[in-house]
Amino acid sequence: MDFSPIGRLDTASLADNPGSAAALLAGVLDSAMDAIITVDEQQKIILYNRAAEKIFGWPQQDVMHQSLQRLIPGRFRQEHAGHVERFGTTGVTSRRMGTRNVVYGLRANGEEFPLDASISQLDTPGGKLFTVILRDITGRLLAEDEHARLAALLDSAMDGIITVNDEQHIVMYNRAAEKIFGWPSGQALGQPLGELIPERFRAGHGEHIRRFAATGVTSRRMGDGSVIYGVRANGEEFPMDASISQLDTADGKLYTVILRDVSERVRAQEERSAFAAAVNAAREEEKTRVARELHDELAQSLTALKMDTIWVRDHTLTAPEMATAKLTDMLAMVDGMVASTRRIAADLRPLLLDDLGLLAAIEWLVHSFSQRTCVACTLSADDDLELQEPYATAVFRIVQEALANVAKHAGATEVAVAIGSLPGEITLSVRDNGRGFVTGMPRKPQSLGLMGLHERAQLLNGRVSIDSAPGQGTSVGVTIPLPEAEAAP
Repeated sequence: MDFSPIGRLDTASLADNPGSAAALLAGVLDSAMDAIITVDEQQKIILYNRAAEKIFGWPQQDVMHQSLQRLIPGRFRQEHAGHVERFGTTGVTSRRMGTRNVVYGLRANGEEFPLDASISQLDTPGGKLFTVILRDITGRLLAEDEHARLAALLDSAMDGIITVNDEQHIVMYNRAAEKIFGWPSGQALGQPLGELIPERFRAGHGEHIRRFAATGVTSRRMGDGSVIYGVRANGEEFPMDASISQLDTADGKLYTVILRDVSERVRAQEERSAFAAAVNAAREEEKTRVARELHDELAQSLTALKMDTIWVRDHTLTAPEMATAKLTDMLAMVDGMVASTRRIAADLRPLLLDDLGLLAAIEWLVHSFSQRTCVACTLSADDDLELQEPYATAVFRIVQEALANVAKHAGATEVAVAIGSLPGEITLSVRDNGRGFVTGMPRKPQSLGLMGLHERAQLLNGRVSIDSAPGQGTSVGVTIPLPEAEAAP
């Protein structure tokens, strides 16, 4: 016996009584957007509205009084039947179904699909009735999956990605942004973007966004020189490379900024600029020194030599003995001038490097260092070490600069220089037992020795490694690749 309000009325009865309660209920149920299905205690369908027809693809006449199992995928049927039986014993009138409110249905074409479902029960004289209200959530789950994939993609990005709304409040903030700014996502979301910008730039940034919004351009780089500044959670300011894009949505404009911390790049540029300025100053200072030595030594000696030559010319006949003595003095002066010329030339470029080769030039450099600083210095190198230009000069200058750094900063008592060749590259190291330093510390102003080593090595695609610690001395290692013509056999 059927006790369903709808089941008790046939179609003709509803047509004859369009204003009856049953007819009104039928109209309400059929106009509902969600599928509504009622089954009896034997799980037979006794109510099935139009939304259910649309969702499952089965017309009403094909499912009425049929088992609900027809609408459930085979692998879930036993579990579902047990779920309904247990629910019937609870006495609870309604609750949601499925894990995390998602169950699965089966369409007439055999396609499985996800459903959001709730179930209720009603005791009637004819037995329990179970009503399920269903909504096809295929689109929602696809959107959630797409959102999850997009979120994973954004979180895997190396660059910080931040999206703000019209009010400049943060609505998206990826993991790279967390790492860059030091604010966790939970604290950053919903906050004004100004919290991530140094206070002195906030007003200018707001004006920049307003102008950008008015242009209609979808994206462009930010900042006058493509570098702007952010502020970390600890208050530290840092430079960023950033681009901004805008998107019109139903909820208003969204602005997305993709940014990268360029602290290391800016620091390297600053150091490179400082090194270039120091090199230029050193070059000018070297020119001044050479000019002074030429003037003070050679020019003065040449002037005196000219005066003595005139005197000898005028007194050769009248004072031959004095002229002979004067010529002896003049020869000594010429010897001094020759020595001065060689010394000046050696300071500019050791003649040994051109005349006797790289090994002899470095032996002279090591010997001169020991004599000048009274620091024991040893050299280990292959006897057949020989390089063509520009590699020979580069190795010589790197050793020269490394030893100069030791003399200025290390306070060492022992230094060891080692030069070796491997297939395709030349290696050298300069080790001292001096005071050492913390390699990660910022470079001291006007201290450009290590930068000079890096620059010289990089000019030949080489690399420099610095190993040092306070009280443990310093080891400078340099590796320079050689062209095939220079490579060791």
